[in-house]
Amino acid sequence: MLQAGSTIGIIGGGQLGRMLAMAAARLSFKTIILEPQADCPAAQVANRQIVANYDDRAALQELAEACDVITYEFENVPVEAAQFLATKAIVYPPPLALEISQDRVAEKQFLNESDIATAPWRVVDDVEDLVAALGALNERGILKTRRFGYDGKGQVRLNSLDNEAAAQAIAAINNAPAILEGFVEFTREVSVIAARDKAGNVRLYDIAENVHKDGILDTSTIPAEISTDTAVACARATYKLLHALDYVGVLGFEFFVLPDGSVVANEFAPRVHNSGHWTEAACAVSQFEQHIRAVAGLPLGDPKRHSDCVMENLIGDDVLQVPAILAESDAVLHLYGKAEARSGRKMGHVTRIKSGK
Repeated sequence: MLQAGSTIGIIGGGQLGRMLAMAAARLSFKTIILEPQADCPAAQVANRQIVANYDDRAALQELAEACDVITYEFENVPVEAAQFLATKAIVYPPPLALEISQDRVAEKQFLNESDIATAPWRVVDDVEDLVAALGALNERGILKTRRFGYDGKGQVRLNSLDNEAAAQAIAAINNAPAILEGFVEFTREVSVIAARDKAGNVRLYDIAENVHKDGILDTSTIPAEISTDTAVACARATYKLLHALDYVGVLGFEFFVLPDGSVVANEFAPRVHNSGHWTEAACAVSQFEQHIRAVAGLPLGDPKRHSDCVMENLIGDDVLQVPAILAESDAVLHLYGKAEARSGRKMGHVTRIKSGK
């Protein structure tokens, strides 16, 4: 268990790293950010920033020597960097979780091998693979790059078995190795924010119902309108995943809810998650504090919520709504310290508390 005044390293300097650093400070931990962009959102609230690329061995060595434990705020940290750090320091979540989550094929294989259902899928390396995959998956699906796609990037929706459209789709993702995920009819998208500590203790937050726009999370509503059986199915799958990974930290796990109430897993993120930002406003222990507790070896907190709520992302020019939001009586606003509002860029979020829970 880390003592007050210990130092936690965070790879990545975005808004998630920012909120982790803030949570760490509340527990009297220091933080060092490794991030190539100077004055990044996380560095504005951390004790120190190492300005270097994520795979810079000298910088990684410096981080390892300065920190008591190291974590990361996004899943595209080079696996080799995490593996190198793990030989020099304590790293949570384990690099295996990072490695699996970075490759959609490896992720689907791991989920299925862990007895967790997913939508049907096929590996796609070229146009011929895509045509065959469409034929096997009812001629419809979403082509996704195996690596590095997020917030709707690196994806093409296909609705027919057409050779020309298949060739255009492959070109649109720059001929990158890909996966075709078959469509499933679903009624809603939900996510579980879960934490696991080194002893295997698990805490789950209440399930959020998510709405996306243009591939980016727009709102998370808590509680989700799902049955008890559906909630139990999500929880069971999450327990399976956490234990299969021997996970330490907070994880976000997304599901599609089918018309009969059953669920199939979409994807997991080995980090704190956008759909868990509401916990800042509606829980005594946020997902960010929970993650710090887990990686620091502290007891996990009670994840229960004290209020129903809706979290809304502020994307691009949405940040112009800030004066109006500040006038609302039950709105909890968090801005990320980004100087420039661009289309598709997450500038902050607001959680609106619903009274009368």
